[in-house]
Amino acid sequence: MMQGNLVAIVRLMAWACLGSSLLQGGLLAAAEPAEAKPVEVNTGHGDELLSRYFAGRTRELADRTFADINSLQDWEERRPQLKQQLFEMLGLDPLPERTPLKATVTGTVDHPEFTVEKVHFQSRPGLYVTGNLYVPKQREGRLPAVLYVCGHGASKKDGISYGNKVSYQHHGGWFARNGYVCLTIDTLQMGEIEGIHHGTYHFNRFWWNARGYTPAGVEAWNCIRALDYLQSRPEVDGERLGVTGRSGGGAYSWWIAAIDERIKVAVPVAGITSLENHVVDGVVEGHCDCMYQLNTYAWDYPMIAALVAPRPLLISNTDKDRIFPLHGVVEVYSRAKKIYDLYRKPRQIGLQITEGPHKDTQNLRIHAFHWFNQYLKGQNPSPLIETAAVKFFQPEELKVFDELPADEQNTTIDETFTIRAETPAVPETPAEWESLRDRWMGQLREKTFRGWPAMETLKSESPLKPVLDITKSGIRLTAYDFDSQPHVPLRLFLAHRDGLDRADLKLVVLNALNQSGWEDFLTTMKPGFAEALAEYPSGAGDPESFESNRKMFAAQPWAMAWVAPRGIGPTEWNRDERKRVHIRRRFMQLGQTLDGMRTWDVVATAAALRRAEGMAAVPLWMQGEDTMAGVTLYASLFVPDVVRLDLWRLPQTHTERPIYLNVLRFLDMPQAVAMAAARSRVRLYQGTADGWEWPEQVAAKLKLDPKQIQVLVMPAAGAGEKPE
Repeated sequence: MMQGNLVAIVRLMAWACLGSSLLQGGLLAAAEPAEAKPVEVNTGHGDELLSRYFAGRTRELADRTFADINSLQDWEERRPQLKQQLFEMLGLDPLPERTPLKATVTGTVDHPEFTVEKVHFQSRPGLYVTGNLYVPKQREGRLPAVLYVCGHGASKKDGISYGNKVSYQHHGGWFARNGYVCLTIDTLQMGEIEGIHHGTYHFNRFWWNARGYTPAGVEAWNCIRALDYLQSRPEVDGERLGVTGRSGGGAYSWWIAAIDERIKVAVPVAGITSLENHVVDGVVEGHCDCMYQLNTYAWDYPMIAALVAPRPLLISNTDKDRIFPLHGVVEVYSRAKKIYDLYRKPRQIGLQITEGPHKDTQNLRIHAFHWFNQYLKGQNPSPLIETAAVKFFQPEELKVFDELPADEQNTTIDETFTIRAETPAVPETPAEWESLRDRWMGQLREKTFRGWPAMETLKSESPLKPVLDITKSGIRLTAYDFDSQPHVPLRLFLAHRDGLDRADLKLVVLNALNQSGWEDFLTTMKPGFAEALAEYPSGAGDPESFESNRKMFAAQPWAMAWVAPRGIGPTEWNRDERKRVHIRRRFMQLGQTLDGMRTWDVVATAAALRRAEGMAAVPLWMQGEDTMAGVTLYASLFVPDVVRLDLWRLPQTHTERPIYLNVLRFLDMPQAVAMAAARSRVRLYQGTADGWEWPEQVAAKLKLDPKQIQVLVMPAAGAGEKPE
């Protein structure tokens, strides 16, 4: 039936995905899909549901932090695994090679009490770290050393960046005047060589999520190598190293203190707060990507603080900091203290709250200085602080480079810092293929879709509520409500010829709709079902498209099903582009991506469809276009008994879309197509046949039916989909 009616099936797919223009013009002759009809902006229902979802998921993650830690033994047994997970979430697994630092001092600046060396080193070839090393003139033996990591305090004149080390020079000066060596290092974005921290925040580089990349990892690695450099200095006691920094530097202080045991004392200032603050309260909108690990393992932030235990840790903040709110900071302290209590060292974790906004205030500094005196120098009680932290130098005096190096990798480090999987050789035998497929499926479950609900929840027979059953013009349209997961209600629409017993259906096609697909669905169906669909804003509909639809159902024993995953159609949320950027960033904080959770929605919809009356055994086809083609592709890997996939304008790489956590670290779209084709027939409707050779070669090696995977070339469809 399917082979004999290929043309009819293709036209059915065209109608479902692209609207009446493709149907009436013929698939291969059509130019572009019908223009989307304008709809009202949803600023209510969808946004409220999303807020509830974020709040519920955040509370779930907060509640499970330390939930299974009841003794020091419990913690000590879990700690190595947690530490390794943090390395991974920073993009530091595998750890880069410790290549020669090639440390170079380009000049010195003199002060009566200390000398400042202008130094640069390469944390890996071409990744330059610029800094100032403050060395006391009066010293006996080796001194304790403090690594000072800078926040977002740019220093630029006439377009020249002097590095944020200039903005924070007063800290280095104070430490040197009080018997410490201090290395103050620039960050990636605001250093003398200006890289990028704001990939997802400003530049739509959500492929960072797919690459497993975060600039937090670069900052952490630069800190590791900075400690290597400090330990190489003859003035430094390499067993007495501390770290501090404020704002962004506070965050980097957390990374290095958590992953490197060489840090004996840490004072992160305004660099951490609770997951609830970031996701529910929205402070994520005030933070760039350097503040976050790629949260694969869905941690709340007290977990990072606990990894410092039992080493001395002072959590420092002001009480009116809008991007590190007081209650979240206190929560991190209170929960991390549980681990210090297990070590019976409660005095080695401190909480300092001073009055003020998000600013480098003198009150914050004084407590930090006392903490280092007490725990890094062993001065207990700490002596009176008699010297203020003040700036002594002009920016030009502290600049390291006269000319920036031509071989720098700082500005492109996001492209190379994490390992991207190479295209594997085509497996020669079924056994080789099964091993490769099983490995990828395991990685998808553990590294990419770890934030999904358990697959077992699909078998729990969650309620499927009929909300519509109406017949017009020979078409029976039904609709069912169900929850994909808590706070994610979805509506499944199902249509077929009136009077047709569902036991006689030859197939059902599940359409995963993007926003334009949802609007096309309304355009096509409203002429016949205006009253039933009246709650959804749209135009009057297209009677000609509805008539084509009616004829198709009259002629064929087929059913069509539609679902708009979360944030689309009935649950559409705010269309403001900046808000949508930060919605996507919130998902990453929860160990997910928006595309990943929409993929779960399609998996859950397929399970719900099977629970609809008479649909349990009907052969299932699935289809989608653009991003939803990728979503449908991956969903099919987790849905049993999918007969066929029709994927329109499937992106060739996850660098484009859909965006899934870590996926490019082990496979890309052609490999996913191969996995799907080994279990379902796959039709790709593309602008070119190029780029899909790998799955075709796998199919040939496995001796699959030549029609198991087909790439059909179709005309270009305009500029393509705008990412959601």
